[in-house]
Amino acid sequence: MENPSPPIALSPTQRLRERRRRLRSLRQRAAFWIGALLVGLIALAFAWLADHAFEQFEWLLEQSVYWPWLVTPLGFALLAWLTQGWLKEAKGSGIPQVIACLEQPSTRLRNQLLAVPVAIAKMLLTVVALLCGASVGREGPTVHVGAALMYNFGRRLGLHGRHALSGLIMAGGAAGIAAAFNTPLAGVVFAIEELSHRMEQSFNGLILMAVLIGGMVTLGLVGRYSYFGELSAALPLSRAWLAVLACGVLGGVLGGLYCRLVLPARRGPLAVLGAWRARRPVLFAGACGLVLVVLGVISGQHVFGTGYAETRALLEGEPQTDALFILWKFLANVVSYLAGIPGGLFSPSLAVGAGMAPWLVEWIPGIDLQTAGLLGMAAYLAGVTRTPLTATVITIELSHSQDMALPILAASLLASSISARISPVALYRAFANQLLDSIAPLRDKPPTPPAADAPPR
Repeated sequence: MENPSPPIALSPTQRLRERRRRLRSLRQRAAFWIGALLVGLIALAFAWLADHAFEQFEWLLEQSVYWPWLVTPLGFALLAWLTQGWLKEAKGSGIPQVIACLEQPSTRLRNQLLAVPVAIAKMLLTVVALLCGASVGREGPTVHVGAALMYNFGRRLGLHGRHALSGLIMAGGAAGIAAAFNTPLAGVVFAIEELSHRMEQSFNGLILMAVLIGGMVTLGLVGRYSYFGELSAALPLSRAWLAVLACGVLGGVLGGLYCRLVLPARRGPLAVLGAWRARRPVLFAGACGLVLVVLGVISGQHVFGTGYAETRALLEGEPQTDALFILWKFLANVVSYLAGIPGGLFSPSLAVGAGMAPWLVEWIPGIDLQTAGLLGMAAYLAGVTRTPLTATVITIELSHSQDMALPILAASLLASSISARISPVALYRAFANQLLDSIAPLRDKPPTPPAADAPPR
């Protein structure tokens, strides 16, 4: 029997390199895992603050229906004023900022858009927006906050490679979605489908583990729960599948229309509005707040906030709103986003989609409010974001309706395709490109060559 060959002795230099490699690997894992834990905790705190802020607005509304006429326009104007200076990166949903940092791996750009003060301001200003009754959500801002936390935590641990930092940004944003909705699988799909069209192979496992940890934090502290409850919706293959076609078409048309309304226009009435917003952002935001209050009066005060209560009531078969809720909530989402205040659009979009249910129940025999609501939620969200897989998984995980996977996916794919015909550039991608164009001077530039007459060094 042959003796095994003795191990090859490493030189001192090789041992030092191996030690450094192991230390770098340890720091990298710590950045992803501990960072994801922090994102989960912050997302829970953010959710608590946001819910209580909107409860305060509802309390004001109960005291007098006239309070929104004062609070909402002034609050919108204040938020617009605060986000005109050094907090301008805190406006909007936050997802375009994360996409821009992944598309343009500039250190200066990332340090500006993902700064810790920006993340804190994003969270607090979104809470203020909900305190004013804005029709916004917290999921997009949670993506921004999660990406900023992971990025800065990784840098504190000494990670400076662009690939590693891109992985941290992507993992932080995905963990934010997972923790905000308690939907880990949706976080994974969101990272692949929206945040980047490609994933570095070496970071796949770390990103998936970070998303898992972010979701486990919510599960461990809040317990097993479903955002809209555990529904038992199903859609057997029958004439009721006409609802899939109807939701796909309507969700795509409305989603594409929403994108056209909120994206900058070059001519027409929307271009005039855009010019007014650019010249007088604070006044424009106050006017948007006033329009939101008018929509609130018309709708019976049902368009404020995320629309969670109205959506859940529809899915439980006990709607609090009439059939025109879909129109008023759609317009409320438009004016809230046009105001340029901090806030996301996931939850309000789900509310608009659920508003299709009363119409579908009247038009299509054999379908109930639950089934129609779930199809509408996924279809409209896919039409707005053009991420059909994310819309499908989020809707399924929010309601624990696995039996609806196939019809929801079909409606989402159809809606995304139709929306693309109406608005060729996806919403978040368009805002990310606009952001990159506006801050082009801040990108890393190659060093300027010395002048021809410069003396040699």
